[in-house]
Order: sequence, then structure tokens, then C-alpha cells
Amino acid sequence: MERVELLNGEIHAALRMRRSNREIGPFVRIVTSEFAAAAVACPMLFSKHSETGAFYAGALMGFKTGECLIDSPDGRPAFRPLEVDREGFFAMGENLAFDSAHDRFAGREGESLFDAQGAPTASLKAVQNALGRLMVGAEATDQFIAAMLAHRLIEPIDITLNFDDGERLRLDGLYTISLDALGDLDDATALDLFRAGHMRCAYAMVGSLQHIALMARRRNERLALPV
Repeated sequence: MERVELLNGEIHAALRMRRSNREIGPFVRIVTSEFAAAAVACPMLFSKHSETGAFYAGALMGFKTGECLIDSPDGRPAFRPLEVDREGFFAMGENLAFDSAHDRFAGREGESLFDAQGAPTASLKAVQNALGRLMVGAEATDQFIAAMLAHRLIEPIDITLNFDDGERLRLDGLYTISLDALGDLDDATALDLFRAGHMRCAYAMVGSLQHIALMARRRNERLALPV
């Protein structure tokens, strides 16, 4: 259960923050300002909020909870969503709040949020930056999704994967942009979407689907490694 508190430099001077564990996915909400970075690393898809049924955009980091299949050669995730950096923190008006019951703040391990003078540390500034970018990006992302829905460009996608160990995975509740529907747009509509920046985002999402096969191959390669 969440216990949300406003962050205060005096009251929470000793509070420490562990590194977020959300970097292992599997499906993390992103905003359109992250599309360029995400598109070169992982599939971008739509899903629906379970409570409201509203669409949101997300990056597929793996096929199961606890796995990250977008590692770069140095072993780090090739794309790090803003949601990872802000995990456990919330914006409440102009104030920053946090969930004191979150595992990220358990124990005395991790990075300090405030320095000896009570000023935010680099770690806390990174959280503030991530939250700010998410808040700014949320409106643009909602506008992009609304435009895709208005022109009936969003369609469900069937992702069923078979692996060398015999496991069969089906990823339900995901959606993408229809290339056929994009091609059927009249010139005026296509130009409007282009000028609004929506066409760029749409094609970035479609192009990112190539990573699904790459991630499946990477998962098979890991399965072949000795335990």
C-alpha cells in the first residue's frame, strides 16, 4: 500500500534511495519525446490502462517480468525510460512527493537525496528532471494517441513466440499503428499529421517492431547458455 509523503529536505535529510529496479521491464510507459531513443533499442507499442481503458504508449523491454532483452554490449540496457528514474516519486502540484513504503527507500542503502547543506543531490535532480520531462511529454503523447484514434490508425497486434526450450509465449493487450491505414490516408490528412509531428512518431513505432524478432533471438541465445 502506498504511503505518499511530500519530500522535505529537513525531515528526510537521511533518506536514501536505491537504484530503480524497473530497468528490467517488461513494458514501461514512455512519452513521445523518448520515441527516438527507444526506437533504436526496443519495440514501442500501445496498451490500455486497466482502470480507465485509455491507451498509453510503452516500450517493451522483455517478454516476462524480471528479464531485460535490450542489453547493449556493455551489459547495460540500451534504452532507459524516464519512468525508471522517477520510480517511487510523484508530482503533487509544484511539490515532489514519494512513496515511503516503496522498496526503493527501504533500509539505509543507496544514494542520498540531500547533501549536507540540504540541497538536492545529483540523484534527486535526475528524478526531478525525469518527472518534469514526463509531465511535459504527457500532453504531447495524449495528442498523438488522440490523432491516431481519430483516424483509426491503431490496431491490435498478435505477438506469439516459440522458443527453443519449447515454451510458447503470447503477449496480449498490445496495439500498434496500421501501415495499411497510414497508406490510405488522404494527402491533406497525412500533411496535417506530418506537420504536427505525429507521422514521425507513427513510423517510429512501426519501425521499432523489428526488435521483437531480435529480442526473441537474444532470449534463445540466453537459453542455450549453461546454467
